[in-house]
Amino acid sequence: MLAAERHAMILDRLVRRPAVRVSGLALDLGVSEMTVRRDIDVLEARGALVRVHGGAVRPGSLSSVEAGFDVNRTRGGEAKQRIAEAAVSLLSPGMTVSITGGSTTYALAPLLARVPGLTVITNSLPLADELHRLDAGAPGGDRPQVLLSGGQLTPSKALVGPLATRAISSLRADLCFMGAHGVDASSGITTPNLAEADTNQAFARTCGELVVLADASKIGVVSLARVAPLNAAAVLVTDHPPGDDYTALTRILFDPVPDPDPEERP
Repeated sequence: MLAAERHAMILDRLVRRPAVRVSGLALDLGVSEMTVRRDIDVLEARGALVRVHGGAVRPGSLSSVEAGFDVNRTRGGEAKQRIAEAAVSLLSPGMTVSITGGSTTYALAPLLARVPGLTVITNSLPLADELHRLDAGAPGGDRPQVLLSGGQLTPSKALVGPLATRAISSLRADLCFMGAHGVDASSGITTPNLAEADTNQAFARTCGELVVLADASKIGVVSLARVAPLNAAAVLVTDHPPGDDYTALTRILFDPVPDPDPEERP
């Protein structure tokens, strides 16, 4: 069995239950416990799970806890970069794109200058600051015009509340890149912050196409406040294919990366 197949099976089990054991996975996959531990290490480095004694758990299983931006930014950096690379391929020159707060959407910042003539609407302070910092090195025609909402600052350094919602509701984007605390086939796109849910609903209402960015650790997680049903999203960009119940609701954009492993070789 290929390493990528094992990783998919491990993540599939974590979508259906909050924790898995090394011994059970080794039996199910027909490999040694050492191989399973190595797989868990790889998936933890991507931010797809958290290793615990004897197994692994989903990192986003607490529905009402919102981690800070600086904590989230250090988790799953490789997965977020892959997601950002795939997401940017959906943009065209001259578009107006809205981008919600969060560490996954923040990974888009250095890539946006590839698409000339963008206008960026955002409530993310780190994203706006990064785009401003990158302006100095970008050719004039490639610098995105940035429109930053006002509002109250969340732990994820997003601006939310009535001021942000009103500002976003008055604008219109061709496409919205939305981060999420949880993405579930039944419960939809969710967040632990009620004010952020309201502001993100405004983002969803005022775009031509909603694109949700979520790494594997967010899939199957249900948080406190619902933003939108999953079928409101035209595309879900992730680092792991989430299953048929998701593909029935939205298009999945997923770019697998080869994962060499000695056991893959004939």
